[in-house]
Amino acid sequence: MPVYEYKALNEKGKRVSGIVDAESPAAARQKLRASRIFPVSIAEVSRLLQGTGGRSLGFLSVLFGRIRASETAVFTRGLATLLGAGFPLVRALETLVFQTRSPALKKVMANVKNLVVEGNSFADALSRFPGVFPPLYVNMARAGEASGTLEIVLERLAEMMESQLDLNNRIRSALTYPVFMALLGTAVLIFLMTAIVPNIAAVFTEMGRVLPAPTRLLIGASDLIRSYWWLICLLCLGAWALFFKIKKSPRGKEGIDRLILRMPLIGFLVLRLATARFARTLGSLLENGVPMLQALDIVKNVVGYTPLAEAVKSGIQDVEKGSALTEALAVHGVFPDLFMQMLKVGEQSGKLEAMLEKTAVIYEKEVTAQVTRITALLEPVMILVMGVIVGAIVLSICLPIFEMNQLVF
Repeated sequence: MPVYEYKALNEKGKRVSGIVDAESPAAARQKLRASRIFPVSIAEVSRLLQGTGGRSLGFLSVLFGRIRASETAVFTRGLATLLGAGFPLVRALETLVFQTRSPALKKVMANVKNLVVEGNSFADALSRFPGVFPPLYVNMARAGEASGTLEIVLERLAEMMESQLDLNNRIRSALTYPVFMALLGTAVLIFLMTAIVPNIAAVFTEMGRVLPAPTRLLIGASDLIRSYWWLICLLCLGAWALFFKIKKSPRGKEGIDRLILRMPLIGFLVLRLATARFARTLGSLLENGVPMLQALDIVKNVVGYTPLAEAVKSGIQDVEKGSALTEALAVHGVFPDLFMQMLKVGEQSGKLEAMLEKTAVIYEKEVTAQVTRITALLEPVMILVMGVIVGAIVLSICLPIFEMNQLVF
């Protein structure tokens, strides 16, 4: 049954909008009028929303706004709850469509419901929207449908998404204050260099005396910023654009990923975050009945860093030949030792899924604690650095004054 988007007036003359499913535009208008809603315009939601490849999300983003991961998590949790309460799938989808606030997600779910009504499986309907529902989501839903435990799988998916969002929020919250301080400090320095220093430099210039080297350096830096600020901005934008251009190429991304993983402290955190994501995703797929090779093929696309993805890709071939997963991944030496040990224990004990989940929890807690410690150290370090820079500026300004006082006495 087609889905129509409408703009209308209610009984009080207030403009409203939404979507409605009906056999035809005339039936949609009749259905709306029966609800005391009087349509002004009505149009079918295009099936172009069901585009293939990575362009699906981009198309949605342009037309309707981005679908956030938190919105998808809320929808997943709601669908799992309704299915667990005994709702049929189509009825549960229909209920959630009209409860969802996001216009973009509402349109996607309306089309998913129609595809299911037309006879497609739920997983196949989700696969039409790869930008909204990644392969991990689709394959877990397919496994849940095949085993008759779709509500349990959706519950697990919701937990995974909520856990990832919680971790991201904690890291973001920990970094908010240092980033704010860095931006504020930069703004203060720019103000000093462009507004205060030039006025003081004019006074020194009128005196006609030879200024100390630090003062001349400060005035030169101030003149450079004031005269060529546009060039500095262009260079920064150019460097930023060049970085993203390099990152888009396979070789460039691999080089950047390897550099990040080798960086002190940052590499430590990034590797553990990627390992936690790998462990949690693989454990969830295996727990919900996805075969090992298929699960590894999905996971290699979610680890996020080329060296790890290449290790998993090579490991798939070794596992296919009969090697244990631990042996297949250990050859490359990119994953942390603790992860490899727990992976080996999980394989030997037959509790691989539980060990992967436990590893993910360990690394997520370790990353959160490490980020908290780093940010706690960053605050005094940033204050100290700002104090040194401002002190150097003040000293450069005061040096000529000190020299004049010595001449007077």
